[in-house]
Amino acid sequence: MAGHAQTDTARRTVSHDSAWTDPDNTGQRDIIDVYHHIRNRHDHPHAAPLNNKTNRFLISVVPAVGYTLQTGFAGILSGNLGFYTSNDSDSKISSITTSFTYSEYNQVIVPLQTDIWTKGNKYNIITDWRYMAYPSETFGLGGHTDPTDGYTINFSYLKFHQSVLKKVTNNLYAGLGYYFDYFWNVREVDPPSGEVTSFQRYGLTKTEKASGIAFRTLYDSRTNQINPSGGMFINVAFRPNFTWMGSDNNWQSLLVDARKYIHLHSGNVLALWSFNWVTTGGKPPYLLLPSTGWDDSYNTGRGYIQGRYRGNNMFYLEAEYRFRITSNGLLGAVLFANAESFSKEISAAYNTVAPGFGTGLRLKLNKHSGANLCLDYGFGADGSKGFFVNLGEVF
Repeated sequence: MAGHAQTDTARRTVSHDSAWTDPDNTGQRDIIDVYHHIRNRHDHPHAAPLNNKTNRFLISVVPAVGYTLQTGFAGILSGNLGFYTSNDSDSKISSITTSFTYSEYNQVIVPLQTDIWTKGNKYNIITDWRYMAYPSETFGLGGHTDPTDGYTINFSYLKFHQSVLKKVTNNLYAGLGYYFDYFWNVREVDPPSGEVTSFQRYGLTKTEKASGIAFRTLYDSRTNQINPSGGMFINVAFRPNFTWMGSDNNWQSLLVDARKYIHLHSGNVLALWSFNWVTTGGKPPYLLLPSTGWDDSYNTGRGYIQGRYRGNNMFYLEAEYRFRITSNGLLGAVLFANAESFSKEISAAYNTVAPGFGTGLRLKLNKHSGANLCLDYGFGADGSKGFFVNLGEVF
């Protein structure tokens, strides 16, 4: 993985004896500081003071070569923009993240995700748009599937999720969204011969479409959503889909995503995550069933290939200990452990738990927004293991 480009629109020229000086007195370093130290340049891009938040656009751009279990080797160009809409001390940082990925398996992934906080944190505007051409593995339904039974499903995917939430009281928001998901050119590639696959039993179709309203409630006491060092996040989203809105079927799902960040005396952080995704009625499209690594950020289940487990209901827990390797924050590391459980049927009990664990490195891309490049290696059951790459924290 390689990354070298980062800019700051608030750049100013300051005279110093060394490019390794600290013009904003934060004591922190990021990859652009290293670049300027090597080049021994005196115009430091982080020289503008941080007290005027509204004049700061914190940009991180990373061209990279990565590897994951699902994509194989991939070329990635990722960008993250962090900014504030006011100078208030409690102003939450807004972010826009996008990337372009092309993999050795001919996958194309182009997401656009935004988390915008208006002045006074009055409104939270959440965007999740993406296009994918995405041959990927499926292993069947439920928590008892065999890793040797995997085969490829190829499809193209357009996702349009848009929500607007209004402040109810301090850190508590409620609002509505519109969710649209469309899959086309869906086909099985080399399925097991002589068998009726779980996809075929569930209902194999060349297109799958879901359209519905999202009722959302959000509690977010974090001041930095890019790299939280404290606070709590709870997102509850109920999604009913209707044929009169263009959905193939009437069905409903409930998502409860809860995260807690504990800032320790050492300056390190213990992060806790509970992710619960339940089908409450109807029959979702196969490709929209709860599945490993198919959360909005594709980050659940480190240690397993995306899509390893799939079912009507998903229950997930993870803990991650985040600590510095260098006192200036340039390098850090994490230790993580997770567990996921799936049921094939709505009424079935969660009778299988798949554990995962691993470790990873963190490289600071932007010390002001807190954006990190995350390189993790995870292990799961049945010999599952692999690399996982992220721009920004996993959760």
